[in-house]
Amino acid sequence: MIDPLSLYSLDAAVAESMAGRRPVLLNLLDGFVDAGQVGRTITSTILENCEHEVLATFDHDQLHDYRSRRPTIVFDSNRFTELTEVHVLLHKVTDSHGEVFLLLEGPEPDMRWELMLAAIEDLVDTFSVRLVISAQGIPMAVPHTRPIALTEHGTDPERLTSTHNWIDRVEMPASFAAVLEYRLGRRDRSAHGFAAHVPHYLTQASYTPAVIQVMSAINQLSGLTLPTEALDEALTATVEEIERETADSEEVQRVVQGLEEQYDAWTQRGGPALPSADEIGAEFERFLAEQDKNDPPESGM
Repeated sequence: MIDPLSLYSLDAAVAESMAGRRPVLLNLLDGFVDAGQVGRTITSTILENCEHEVLATFDHDQLHDYRSRRPTIVFDSNRFTELTEVHVLLHKVTDSHGEVFLLLEGPEPDMRWELMLAAIEDLVDTFSVRLVISAQGIPMAVPHTRPIALTEHGTDPERLTSTHNWIDRVEMPASFAAVLEYRLGRRDRSAHGFAAHVPHYLTQASYTPAVIQVMSAINQLSGLTLPTEALDEALTATVEEIERETADSEEVQRVVQGLEEQYDAWTQRGGPALPSADEIGAEFERFLAEQDKNDPPESGM
């Protein structure tokens, strides 16, 4: 196996400033499913509102399948003018209370997962990371008019705060974040994850209520101060847009009413009913089909 240390390069000065900190690491690699753009919006909100600097840069050329996930490029009249560069970066971030944490962001690796896992485990050891946290949105048959539920999971049962299990045992394709959590658990390292239940009819755009819910859960678990207040304006705009679209469509109103009745029946029984594996699979398939439909066709240029 290739030496995992060859997969990334450290900024020596930033690395030296991490000595003795025992930080939290937020693993927000853009993975297989992120309904409502929960992980992506948390990443952009942190980087736009918190002081940060790059601690480690990964050799993403070893990890990316450019034919399956092509970077976008802008052609303007007679020349190429802009290219979306692809990066996987580990940032040192400082929150508003001066707490330092790490943020891993970029696309989930398409290949060499074992090498990437070994590299991250090495970084966890090198910087004495005390807790790794992942976050995402998952599409569910729930209404936007009810409280947002979270599926919480982790390697340390004592850290789990959720009183209900929304999902029972299910076999599904693995994400890189899930495999990392599993491997860290096998080494008795603390890893945790939050998956917000995003209404299946609101999965494509950033669903701000779910983003804020997850950020608040991360703050409560970790003691960090992620900047949820930076999303107040976006939250208002999201709620107003949903209300407008709902009011304009009787079909949407009927769907929401049916989901409300189902949700209320779950809670009246003292807890949520557990969806079957087939129901979960159907929601994921619906979400992925929408993703494929919205992807722009590849140009022959």
